[in-house]
Amino acid sequence: MDIVLVIPALNPDKTLLTLVGQLRRTSSIPIVVVNDGSTPYYDNLFQTLDFQYGCVICNHPENRGKGAALKTGIQEAVNRYPSCLGFVTADADGQHSAQDILRIATTLTALPGSLILGARSFSEGQAPFRSRWGNRVTSQVFRLLTGIRCGDTQTGLRGIPARFTRRCLEIGGDRYEYEMNVLMAAAREQIPLVEIPIKTIYLEGNRSSHFHPLLDSLRIYRNLLKFGLSSAASALVDISIFTILVQGGGGGSSRGILAATAAARVFSGCINFLLNRGWVFSHKQGGGAAVKYLFLFSAQLLCSWLLVNLFSVLRLNLTVAKMLADSGLFLISYYLQKHFIFAGRTTGQRGVLLK
Repeated sequence: MDIVLVIPALNPDKTLLTLVGQLRRTSSIPIVVVNDGSTPYYDNLFQTLDFQYGCVICNHPENRGKGAALKTGIQEAVNRYPSCLGFVTADADGQHSAQDILRIATTLTALPGSLILGARSFSEGQAPFRSRWGNRVTSQVFRLLTGIRCGDTQTGLRGIPARFTRRCLEIGGDRYEYEMNVLMAAAREQIPLVEIPIKTIYLEGNRSSHFHPLLDSLRIYRNLLKFGLSSAASALVDISIFTILVQGGGGGSSRGILAATAAARVFSGCINFLLNRGWVFSHKQGGGAAVKYLFLFSAQLLCSWLLVNLFSVLRLNLTVAKMLADSGLFLISYYLQKHFIFAGRTTGQRGVLLK
């Protein structure tokens, strides 16, 4: 079989049986269902999926999260179907129709090198408020960080090409943040993203969803938040030293601004590098990152100086001018550090079998 379907499930209701039954009546696609620590009450449902519908069932003794369940399912699919073109992932709560699942599988077969996304329309008014606005925010953040438009970053209906398999199993995140991490990794490794319109389905206001708006949103934005805290700490050092120097004798001349900017940035840059390498991006590799960071550091220093000089012409307070300049450089710095300076190793292998 060219494509394998992977479904993570936590305490699913009969909607999952209905979905699998519809798929079985119209397709012979292999289905791997991951029981992510459901209570014993649901044992009969998983047994039905196994014995009546021929699904492969993987079991987590306790709940490990959607990301962990997806990785377990993909690993099982790789082991059982090593020559397949890729995998389709779908949710167990009724948000994805059998017809749309098969459309994603068909598209992945036709475009086996792309990451296929089942994109919902949030303009139809059918989506709950938290889903509609949560997706808009993540889509904008994703676009700022990657330059790629993606209308539905939170969709669970995806077609994953086989060449991206090893990377998917390596990507961090065990819960809902995993799916955003997959998109970021795909963008970094230049895996084309193809969006296919699908039905927007929310049963009973998506009451069956296990997504926690606050905790899971924090997980999704964790790296960006950590980068923000790291930047805030180093910015506090930077601004403090800059202010002391320009008010303590450096004056407001162009040369004085440059000297104060350079001195402040040296101290704050050392703090920022250590925090980002060890805490934000958990980078373990050699000294190459330090050299690349030094280039970024120098470029940022020059840009900050030029911008502060520009703002000083407008008679802005120099400390305020520096805060404005460095705020504008924040997202650019995050993108460059994540994707070029502290980037993990990438792989171009296709259809890798992991044992």
